[in-house]
Amino acid sequence: MGVAGSFPGFTGRPPGPVMGRDEADRTLARLGAEHEAIETSLLALEEHAGRRLLEGATLTGVTEERWGSTKRSITLLWRYFDAYAGALASAREIRARRRYPGRSDLVALTDLLRGDGVTVANQGATGPGVSLTRPARLSERFTLEELVARMNDLYAQALDMILASDSVWSALPARIDLLAAELRRTASLAHSVGVRPGEHPAGDDLEAIAEELATLRKQVISDPLAFWVPGPGSAAPGGGRPDTTRYDRAALALEEVRREIEAVLAVRQDAEQRLIQVRDLLSRANRTLAEARLARGEVLAKIAASEVPAVSGPPTVLQERLATASAYRRHAQWNRLSPLLESLEREAEDELLRARESLTSVTGPLAVRAELRGRLDAYKAKVARHGLAEDPLLIERYDAARRMLWSAPCDLRVAEQAVLHYQLAATDLLTQHRPDGHDGQGETS
Repeated sequence: MGVAGSFPGFTGRPPGPVMGRDEADRTLARLGAEHEAIETSLLALEEHAGRRLLEGATLTGVTEERWGSTKRSITLLWRYFDAYAGALASAREIRARRRYPGRSDLVALTDLLRGDGVTVANQGATGPGVSLTRPARLSERFTLEELVARMNDLYAQALDMILASDSVWSALPARIDLLAAELRRTASLAHSVGVRPGEHPAGDDLEAIAEELATLRKQVISDPLAFWVPGPGSAAPGGGRPDTTRYDRAALALEEVRREIEAVLAVRQDAEQRLIQVRDLLSRANRTLAEARLARGEVLAKIAASEVPAVSGPPTVLQERLATASAYRRHAQWNRLSPLLESLEREAEDELLRARESLTSVTGPLAVRAELRGRLDAYKAKVARHGLAEDPLLIERYDAARRMLWSAPCDLRVAEQAVLHYQLAATDLLTQHRPDGHDGQGETS
């Protein structure tokens, strides 16, 4: 707002030798420039937008306390400035008496410009250097240098408070209003899909966020300094930043709710297709379980001395929940359908996996029997390639193993031993037929 950081520093020297005319004229010119700069800064402070807001606001908390102190500091600033201006006017009056001032005039100028002849009445205002333990003085005396230093301190404190308040008011209320508008849009969307307070957790969250934003805005307006974090190691007025912790927390909570509402909207758009997919998964699981039950009966009939696990029936609970989900869709209860459909999809996939594992477990003995049959026929083909298929021992052991594997019920342990006996006999005969252990095709025995 065009407010300077501090007033110009006074560079005069303490009382010493009497000034000459040229030195006095240079000092008066410099003081005149300082006077104008100080006046400009004070007027800019008076017109600062943050100061006008503070004047018109109903303040509370730390801001109310700081603003009361700051107003007293500004009042004292003007009193100091008036004293400074008065001293300068007196010095100019003395200098204007004669073109060539006499010694008495130069002594008076030296005392005004270097001495502590500036008197300021003490009207009970607080400020830097005021003692809280000693009795208040009726007036204080300053050099012009001391007076400028005192004004600099008061000005920096007042400007820091005004800039901090203005920064918070410039940053947070507008952002809170934008977030509140986004909240209203999200709440309207939530209402359209049945997400309401008291009926859905997301509806309760939206209501809580709305209350938090209303409270936060009220507190920011009345006590902005409660939301100000001073900058570390910075002595410049206004050094710091607004504290957006509560705003950020509300924004994050709203984003989470918005994602949940979008998920519900997605359910509304593709609910039918997803329900069809769940039905398909459960249908495949039922068919797989039915196949497992048939396979179990076959195993019990064809495989002897084998433990076959029981096969459970179709998941009736999932079917009931699927019917409930379909009812939610018919009645447009999307907020209830969303979590139910997600769990149904996971559980339907798990059910299909369980049915496949059950089928694999039940058909295990049949797979073992098929493997033994394949091994037996593979060795028979191998010995036939070497012209040994008519060996009486091999014929006998092959027939014994084949009767066990192709008869019902089949004892897998006994059948496996029979296949092993045939395999060993075939291996011995092939070894005798090929002492080097290889045939013409490089095949091992």
